[in-house]
Amino acid sequence: MRWFRIAIALLSALVSTHIVAQEKPGAKSIKAVRFGRLWDGKGKVWTNAIVVIDGGKIRAVTTDATAIPAGAETINLSKYTGLPGLIDVHTHMTFYTEETPGVPLLKQMTSPVPAVEVFLARKGALRTLEAGVTTARDLGSDQYMDIAMRDLINRGEMIGPRMFVVGYGLYVTNTPYRPGLNPPAGGIADGVPEVLRVVRQQIAAGVDLIKMYGSTGTDDDVTGFQTYTYEEMKAAADTAHQFGKKIAIHSYGPDGARDAVRAGADSIEHATDMDEATIHEMARRGTFYVPTIDHNRYYIDNGDKIGYALGYKERLQAFIPRNLETARKAHEAGVKFAMGSDAIYTMFGENTRELGWFVKAGMTPEQALRTATGNAAELLGKEKELGAVAPGYFADLVAVEGDPLADIKVVLNNVRWVMKDGTVVVDHRQDNGSKH
Repeated sequence: MRWFRIAIALLSALVSTHIVAQEKPGAKSIKAVRFGRLWDGKGKVWTNAIVVIDGGKIRAVTTDATAIPAGAETINLSKYTGLPGLIDVHTHMTFYTEETPGVPLLKQMTSPVPAVEVFLARKGALRTLEAGVTTARDLGSDQYMDIAMRDLINRGEMIGPRMFVVGYGLYVTNTPYRPGLNPPAGGIADGVPEVLRVVRQQIAAGVDLIKMYGSTGTDDDVTGFQTYTYEEMKAAADTAHQFGKKIAIHSYGPDGARDAVRAGADSIEHATDMDEATIHEMARRGTFYVPTIDHNRYYIDNGDKIGYALGYKERLQAFIPRNLETARKAHEAGVKFAMGSDAIYTMFGENTRELGWFVKAGMTPEQALRTATGNAAELLGKEKELGAVAPGYFADLVAVEGDPLADIKVVLNNVRWVMKDGTVVVDHRQDNGSKH
């Protein structure tokens, strides 16, 4: 047995040596990326911009070609408009499914095997990158698969957006009594003491933030009955903040949203039909609104494949205009928005369609872009590292064909090239020979 282990160790060393030898030479060398135009996420549009990258960070943004360091690898994207890497603040990356004929997507998720689910999730991660999203806030997983996926991506073992994760979202008991030994499911918490315990449990697991389900509503269920009391929400928010974590509170309806804002939530997810007092309190406190309007469009388009019961289209079609109208009122009141797709199942790659709804709600294309760049970075607490093209920021860049400040659909449909951490992860240019 000892000789077998030695043989395996030697083989592993040889394989590792081979892999290192096959890595692209100069993968972390200095690069210079040229854009015809560049929106830097800080309000400036550059013409003939040059972004100098050293490793995974931006060293300089300039228009002076003489500032390109000698020997730098130059990537010519002069036909395109550059943007900061986009941020999606509401995804469920580990709930990825295939469109297997005859198997509803919901059924595929009933008994997930963590190793299988994380392995399959790499496909959704790649599609998310192809949409120009280089960072994702992931708001709910099972068996800490989100932590595993985050860490695999950070270690370079999986290609995908950098992830900020919550582990188990907190939710109230929703299953009947069963005789025998039944350990509580992950995330269930009833009453302030249990809320404190489960928040601390997620933090001990290594999450980046806390998620709480403050109302009913998910998939084709558009009810919004409040589930957690103000006191329970306040306990969760205070404990999260005590440990330096932010908290996102889910509420489809207005009541849970009202108490979530009062309790100190950093972001409110989905909330529809909020009253003016709640909206103005969000604006006063700086609470972020993540309305996730487009995911209901996705459910309408794919409900039969997902496996929803009859009547789902009517319910969702009635909910979307209310969701959009609430977003319009919140925007007019000066509430901060962050783009969240609620991507799940086969929706990955459609992450940025939410921006189109923001424009319908009254935003300019530039204001909509800010929700997926600077605003989203601020919500993550990473406004000095993400969401802009500037010295010291992560080298996350997106090239689109067209003018996204004139037409937001350019971002939705025309992503041609994506860089994350100084490495090109997507290249769909017709002429790849422009790299030299």
